[in-house]
Amino acid sequence: MTTSLFAPSISPSAPGADSLADSFATSYSGVVAFIAVAVEGNFAKAGDRLGIGRSAVSRSVQKLEDQLGTRLFVRTTRTTSLTAEGRQFYEQCHPGVARIVQALDNMRELREGPPSGLLRVCSTVGFGRKVVAPLLQGFCREHPGIAVELWLDDAPTDFAAERVDVSFRNGRMEDSQVIAKKIIPMQMLLCASPAYAAAHGLPACVDDIARHRCVNFRLASGRIYEWEFKVAGTLRKVAPPAMLSFNDADLVLQAVLDGHGMAQMAGYQVGEHLRAGTLVACLPQYAPDDRGHYLCFLSRQHLPARMRVFIDYMTEHIRAQTPQILESPLHEAA
Repeated sequence: MTTSLFAPSISPSAPGADSLADSFATSYSGVVAFIAVAVEGNFAKAGDRLGIGRSAVSRSVQKLEDQLGTRLFVRTTRTTSLTAEGRQFYEQCHPGVARIVQALDNMRELREGPPSGLLRVCSTVGFGRKVVAPLLQGFCREHPGIAVELWLDDAPTDFAAERVDVSFRNGRMEDSQVIAKKIIPMQMLLCASPAYAAAHGLPACVDDIARHRCVNFRLASGRIYEWEFKVAGTLRKVAPPAMLSFNDADLVLQAVLDGHGMAQMAGYQVGEHLRAGTLVACLPQYAPDDRGHYLCFLSRQHLPARMRVFIDYMTEHIRAQTPQILESPLHEAA
């Protein structure tokens, strides 16, 4: 990529070093301006992001287009959009510029001291509330230079569009585009209140579930979550009919605590209730064993210090809580 950017500006008779330097200055500033416009969607916002005027951004992009001999944007009075060539150029350039920016940030952090800056963190709603959020105060105490922005969303994380640094995900990780570090296993337990168990009994096998009142959880995709069991080494999914369904895991839990039915819920969510006796678990021998709680990010390379210390802190402290999150509920439920 670097050679092709330099080549159009170097004439055979020009002194190599001077022409190379001039070409680099034009190319790099133009590429940075181009990427800012592509991300922000217009020249004014790109100028604000770069701390320069709109006209300066426009000149830099124009010089780059002249240098490449290619039109990169379609401009109208209302919109700015990438041409087909512009889209291809963006996809090729963006990773390289991102790595340069990251390297500069890393060097700045090394030079200026402890990890600092804004860290954008996303988590599934239930795990974020119950596990991640309670640990943030301790993390910020240990790393006062890092500001953490946490938002909860059960939908898949779009790291690029939402500018997410780190994401906590549950279940099975099938996205090959991200690095997924398994923190702890995820146990799914079928639970009911003692009052429900006394009135209706508990299922002795997976087939018995069809005769029980159930409470369902609706996923961010709109689908109803299918209960999962491992029977004779084979994964079996059950979609029980339910009188109550919620798109919030805490509401599912509350309905079960109130005796309205049974539901399959994560160990971290029901552990304290199992220990307190306000919930009872059944069919633990059929609990699936291939799910996990994962800490996800885009690349292992060039991680800024603020991400490294956050990943290390969360991994250590969540694993330290594993007896409370995972092991005790299973032991007591059995």
